Amino acid sequence: MKNYFLIILLIFTISLGFISCEEFLEVETPDYKLDSKAVFSDDQTAQSALNGLFNQLFNTSYANGGSQSVSFLSALSVDNFTLTSTTQDVIEFHQNQISPDNNYNLTLWSGSYNIIYQANALLNGIDNNNSLSQGLKDKIEGSSKFIRGLTYFYLVKLYGDVPLILSTNYEENALVSRNSKDKILYQILNDLEDAALLLEEEYPNGDRTRPNYFTVQALLAKVHLHLKNWDNAEFYSSKVIDATSYYDLLNDLDEVFLANSKEAIWQISPIGWGNSFTHTRDGNLLTKTPTSNNPVVLSENFLEVFNDSLDIRYQNWISPFFTETDTLYFPNKYKIQYDASGGEIAEYSMVMRLAEQYLIRAEVRARLGNLTGSIQDINKIKTRAGLSQIDKFQNELTKETLLEEILLERRRELFTEWGHRWFDLQRYGRSEILQNKENSNWTSTSNLLPIPSEEREKNPNLSQNPGY
Repeated sequence: MKNYFLIILLIFTISLGFISCEEFLEVETPDYKLDSKAVFSDDQTAQSALNGLFNQLFNTSYANGGSQSVSFLSALSVDNFTLTSTTQDVIEFHQNQISPDNNYNLTLWSGSYNIIYQANALLNGIDNNNSLSQGLKDKIEGSSKFIRGLTYFYLVKLYGDVPLILSTNYEENALVSRNSKDKILYQILNDLEDAALLLEEEYPNGDRTRPNYFTVQALLAKVHLHLKNWDNAEFYSSKVIDATSYYDLLNDLDEVFLANSKEAIWQISPIGWGNSFTHTRDGNLLTKTPTSNNPVVLSENFLEVFNDSLDIRYQNWISPFFTETDTLYFPNKYKIQYDASGGEIAEYSMVMRLAEQYLIRAEVRARLGNLTGSIQDINKIKTRAGLSQIDKFQNELTKETLLEEILLERRRELFTEWGHRWFDLQRYGRSEILQNKENSNWTSTSNLLPIPSEEREKNPNLSQNPGY
């Protein structure tokens, strides 16, 4: 059973790798007799299997920016959106009253573990393998451990204790219990530290959909921020910020979400569609056109944080839509809502970018008492947005007021991207403000999602989170 599952998984992964324009390989399509040794017998097929993992990120709901992704479902749960959808699964997230039977939650959970299994299959394939070049083995191991670490990070943030699965043995994993959050976080740090030693600084062929050394540093900064390891978070974010030959804050906000923009640390390509579509799922879901049926509009509560209409983010990343009776506002970070031309891909889905690293460092510096350094970082974001800088000589400026300003800037800068507002409110101990949201049923147990009922029916060793 173990080998059968691994074979099927590798066939699926390697077939996804064939659609990569960067590494298109003219090899025969694998048949049912293909085993893991054949997949990893040479650099060509092994590279294609790795390509398949990255392409699958776009097809796996948790990561792709669509309606069942971390980005959208976490944003639904906070106060940046007003709901227009009548889909019950969506309504439950918006009202902070999610049933264990919620299908979107099930897809979020199962998609995450699908990616983990594929990363584990790649790691299994290169273990004790003498057929591949060492450079490719390093790239596969570093990339797979980065993806596994990233995925477990979001699982822990969303569900708390979760099963730690590091193999492809289906029979063993089918009845595994949940592991403590601390054990998962320990594994995440191990994976990322290994990946940092294996991945190069250069992006392969300049392609920012493939992680490099600095991508790992950026995720380490995020993880240590959430662990309240302030010194480590500052150390890793500084590594990324100081890599000025690779990264820059772009003054033209319309260029930030373009494919391989210099602000991007890591992106996901729509090439995973595998057909003529070239738009991101983020743009398809949120960008407004006269014919699109968007599930949300931006809330009045969110729009009010842009109290300065000169904020360039308000002008470039928010789009008004005029009806006969009202003006509605929609996210507009991605300019392409739909494109089936089959032409060049113009936008990639953003996972991590430089602005977040400045905001991470600004926060940890404030928490460490380095207000001057924190102000320097937050002023980078404010200046780019066309806002007045914070005066470090303000008599009323304190650590607490500066942290409030950083929380506000994170909301303005990172809305619709990977659930930042949801996780920020938890880090700041402010989630209770969601009780003020219209139709909210938020309680203290709402910070964690329920373990899906279907998963618990298949595996009776999975316990449920409190409140569900």
